[in-house]
Amino acid sequence: MQKIPIVSIAEKNRTIKNIIDAMLTREHFLIIGHENPDDDCIASMVAFSLLLVKFDKDVKMFIKGQVHEHFHYLLNIARYNSIRLVDHVDGETGPIDTLVVCDTPKPSMIEKDEGLNRLMQDDTVRIIEFDHHMGADSVYIGDEGYRLVTEASSAAELIGHLTFKLNNRKDLLERYQTKDLFSRNLVLAILTGIIGDTKMGQFLKSGRERRYYQIFSGIFNNLLAKETTKDTNFANMEEVFNELQRLSRKEEACYNYFIDRKKFSPSVGWVALSERDMRGLFKRCGIETVVSVARAVCDTLAEESGKISLVAYYDNPDESDLVQFRMRRSQGFKTFDLRKILEIFAIENGGGHEGAIGFRLEKDRFDDLEKFVAMLLEGVEKVIG
Repeated sequence: MQKIPIVSIAEKNRTIKNIIDAMLTREHFLIIGHENPDDDCIASMVAFSLLLVKFDKDVKMFIKGQVHEHFHYLLNIARYNSIRLVDHVDGETGPIDTLVVCDTPKPSMIEKDEGLNRLMQDDTVRIIEFDHHMGADSVYIGDEGYRLVTEASSAAELIGHLTFKLNNRKDLLERYQTKDLFSRNLVLAILTGIIGDTKMGQFLKSGRERRYYQIFSGIFNNLLAKETTKDTNFANMEEVFNELQRLSRKEEACYNYFIDRKKFSPSVGWVALSERDMRGLFKRCGIETVVSVARAVCDTLAEESGKISLVAYYDNPDESDLVQFRMRRSQGFKTFDLRKILEIFAIENGGGHEGAIGFRLEKDRFDDLEKFVAMLLEGVEKVIG
């Protein structure tokens, strides 16, 4: 079927509701785009991936072949936010229950891969689509009711629109302990797509598109204003990429701080950072970076251990008296359901799925975090054994 714009606000809202429902009820997402991806394609893939990570989903991006060096910073941000990059789909990729197609006019433009083709023919796999290409040479890819395909400056803008809707769901933000979905990385990814496709706003066709361009520019400038007093309005794409590079360096430093302190028990790769560690880390890197990087560290340690990972760290002491714990199992260790840990240790403030869990404990529950982690690991080893 040829793509046509969504004709009513009611239809658009129904589509967005369906996509949000899929985001919350499904667990394993593969994000794909078109061959030789451009700025909007990469940006929209990264933006939606970052959004899914906010809801503790397992997210992979399908990137095959070489990507322009300008986009390496976006891909670095994806890596340090627990988003796995894959260049083929096979039995080692892990489970996939949802495909998300970004900025791709028709199926023939998708990167060729036999495993990906099988997924697209699998009726149990939901296919979500974001696209702004209309006309005779376009064909729908997503499932009916899950196609946010309509007129817009870019696919990234459509993901921005979805984020606005999600950000109004205070019940969801509270459930997933997220104050605001519009993180600096997410807004920058969305803005990159809009700027790239419109050449810094030169090709905006309508008052609506100009309005969205101004909205996202304003949001990002406000986010940056928390850390700097200078004028933060971007003048060109080079400045956007420079900011992406700066963010990816900050996340790399945070990631290395965790990894440099890793340890191993027989079955678990783990790291536990003290309250003193975290005061310095939050000051240097910010809360958003620490939380997202902790997920990526958990993924890395799971694969290095071959079984399970554990990451423990104190929340920002100025805002919380909790200690955060994350656990994940490796791709090759599928015989143990991590939710049993919550049952065995009677942990109520936590949740997750069979392959990954998170929980929170009051910091006055123990005097020494490493000693508590050692006790926890001893129990985990017994359960696994």
